[in-house]
Amino acid sequence: MLKEILSISGRPGLYKLLSQGKNMLIVESLTDKKRFPVYMTEKVVALGDIAMYSDDAEVPLGEVMDNIYAKHGGAVGINVKRASSDDLRAFMAEALPNYDRDRVYVNDIKKLILWYNLLIEAGFTEFKVPGQEEPAQQEGQD
Repeated sequence: MLKEILSISGRPGLYKLLSQGKNMLIVESLTDKKRFPVYMTEKVVALGDIAMYSDDAEVPLGEVMDNIYAKHGGAVGINVKRASSDDLRAFMAEALPNYDRDRVYVNDIKKLILWYNLLIEAGFTEFKVPGQEEPAQQEGQD
């Protein structure tokens, strides 16, 4: 699901991929449902390709959002414009207890909350990429 949801640099919000042309993508805004082309010169990132740093590995964004949904069951009631850094870091520790406090910045946490709330408002409740499994532990490792 997150492979079809895009973040476009310089444009607020999230967008759903509808079609792909020769030199462009056709996307639809999740908030106002307007459709428009995005050209290959713009920086576009699928949410399914994003991961959050943790102490031992990178955790896919879908897994972090699933953790948030399991704890909150809906939209997060944090106002990112008024929340303190400590409140945001406490929220992140709740969503991903072993997140890397040196490499995950407050702005990353704000963006995570904004994206999560946009997806909830658009009706999404499952965030993991289909076929994405937990990494299998090899024998002999703890």
